[in-house]
Amino acid sequence: MMHPTIYWTEMSSPIGPLVLMATDSGLCKIEFGGFAQREDKLRNWINSWFPKGTGIAQDQPAEHVILKEAEAQLKRYFAGELQIFTVKLDMRGTPFQTRVWQALLEVPYGESRSYKHIAGAIEQPKAVRAVGGANNRNPVPLIVPCHRIIGAGGAMVGYGGGLDIKTSLLELERQ
Repeated sequence: MMHPTIYWTEMSSPIGPLVLMATDSGLCKIEFGGFAQREDKLRNWINSWFPKGTGIAQDQPAEHVILKEAEAQLKRYFAGELQIFTVKLDMRGTPFQTRVWQALLEVPYGESRSYKHIAGAIEQPKAVRAVGGANNRNPVPLIVPCHRIIGAGGAMVGYGGGLDIKTSLLELERQ
């Protein structure tokens, strides 16, 4: 059995460094922070979702088409020039998580929804906490817009990159 290689690069962004990871099938992970600080967390994630023997290769953005495209689209997003991402994705998660992430993709740019709304959208209205957990495990934040999900009554709650980043992303999209 072939084990995929995971290519990665690090990019600068207005919200700090981001690690982008991709297989030949698509973008599979975005991590807030630099690779050096997040390497253990990234390797644990890879070990959870990819077969043993999967390798990590450092790549330059121009040398891997998916990383190059993801970085270009993210730069356009941060510049206020892109609202819908089209980079291919290779997301890994449970069936429930993937349903939640699919629902997140339906939340329009510049808008927000509650966890309760997403639970209703996946036809599991009582799964509000589970939706929050799936939101937290979104492997490609920004691309799958988990930052657009807020608490009841508009409360800013939970975000893997921190609430200050969540707030700045929502402000960027409301301009």
